[in-house]
Amino acid sequence: MSCAAPLERTAPDVGAPVLSVRGIGKVYGANTVLAGVDLDIRAGEIHAVIGENGAGKSTFMKILSGHVAPTHGDMTLMGRPVAFRDPVEAEAAGVVLVHQEILLADDLTVAENLFLGRELTRWGMVDDRAMNETARAGLMALGRSIPADAIVKTLSLADRQLVQIARALLEPRKLVIFDEPTAVLTTEEVETLLTLIRALRDRGTAVLYISHRLDEVDVLADRVTVLRDGQMVGTFDGATLSQADMARLMVGRELSTLYPAKGDVPVGQPRLEVEHAHVPGFIDDISFSVRAGEILGFGGMIGAGRTELFEGVLGLRPGHVEALRVDGRPVRIARPLDAIEAGIGYLTEDRKGKGLLLDEGMAPNLTLTALARVHPGALLDPRREEAALDETIARYDIRVRSRGTKAGQLSGGNQQKLLLAKIMMSDPSVIVIDEPTRGIDIGNKSQIYAFVHALAEAGKACIVISSEMQELIGVCDRILVIRNGRIAGELTGAAMTEDAVVMLATGASAHHDTEGELQA
Repeated sequence: MSCAAPLERTAPDVGAPVLSVRGIGKVYGANTVLAGVDLDIRAGEIHAVIGENGAGKSTFMKILSGHVAPTHGDMTLMGRPVAFRDPVEAEAAGVVLVHQEILLADDLTVAENLFLGRELTRWGMVDDRAMNETARAGLMALGRSIPADAIVKTLSLADRQLVQIARALLEPRKLVIFDEPTAVLTTEEVETLLTLIRALRDRGTAVLYISHRLDEVDVLADRVTVLRDGQMVGTFDGATLSQADMARLMVGRELSTLYPAKGDVPVGQPRLEVEHAHVPGFIDDISFSVRAGEILGFGGMIGAGRTELFEGVLGLRPGHVEALRVDGRPVRIARPLDAIEAGIGYLTEDRKGKGLLLDEGMAPNLTLTALARVHPGALLDPRREEAALDETIARYDIRVRSRGTKAGQLSGGNQQKLLLAKIMMSDPSVIVIDEPTRGIDIGNKSQIYAFVHALAEAGKACIVISSEMQELIGVCDRILVIRNGRIAGELTGAAMTEDAVVMLATGASAHHDTEGELQA
């Protein structure tokens, strides 16, 4: 998902630094993950911090918000020295971090989450009515009418992110740090949030904005600081820094092209054929096929049923398919293991919640779905597992300081590469990748796209589900757009444009007679 038409940038009324850091660094054992960062975050400005995964952004944010103690360096808040012992102390001082990961209590209501630890009371009792009313108003400011009494675990990922943002903004703040806040939001929700962030700036709040979406940084940031390999590259005027400049500064080299050339990959026979798929509450009768050597994209608005379609087809949620064939063979899938055995690999959009065991090492994560292949005997063979990990690290360019690193400690890009390698361990003929580059920097995006392209060249059938229209257009040979649980149309060739995807996804009236163009 890319930003819609950029909103006009207005010159902020910039004040004195709210938070200043000098020489901030963090060392874990023999590994320096952040080295000597100097930065002033001013009142009334939006300051973006960008860099590849592993550049040190996450560590830096956690230091500023009290989640991690720096190894060295100093911080001052409103001119006074500070050393936050924990996030509670940071929030009390007016500094809050809006996490990329959803950190909410799933079994509580929306209002209870917003006021958790700071409940409103009346006559010594929790005032649910007042909390519900305040919660509704806070969410309406974000452009979303989410029931205040809804249980959080019943909400979509996008709604949960909006609840998390609303919680952070419920009280006035001196500094708000946003970590990839738009990763799961629709285009309209993104524009609403960016407008809100500008309003925070205009009220004199300091905003620190971390995002891999350079189009957002381009239209939003007053100043941009670039980190690379734990060190500062520099701080630049946002008005004069192009997206190409940002990408070059992040990776330290020119990125001549983000997407591989599509070329003339031979397209073979259908590898996956799905006839009349139904997923209760989401999908109402969808049929499609994807051929060997083809990259098929699925687009549509968030909530259209893209992810749910494949979860239903692959046994991850209740669903029904009248006929399903893999390489011409009829297949029945009732559980995820059936899909793996049939030769279908699925890379989930929620790599942290559903894709990886975050507290386990890389090797167990890699071989989990292919134990028989790595451990052919009755006992586990650590040597085979380590050899498989060696090959994966080299083949997928997983950059890690220690082989003993847990999956949860890897950067987003390296987690995605590990998850892709895990899927490929079973040597599937069909690969379904949901949101392949969510929360991933531009350098790793380029690598992921190259991996997908190479799979197609090797004769695999690839399916890409994405909220980013440019990603679908740049990577895929063909795009199917879902609206209201059905296929709204198919796009190929020159007809694959953002406007065409939006028209099909939203139901806007359009019709072209030219072969290969959109079919409403």
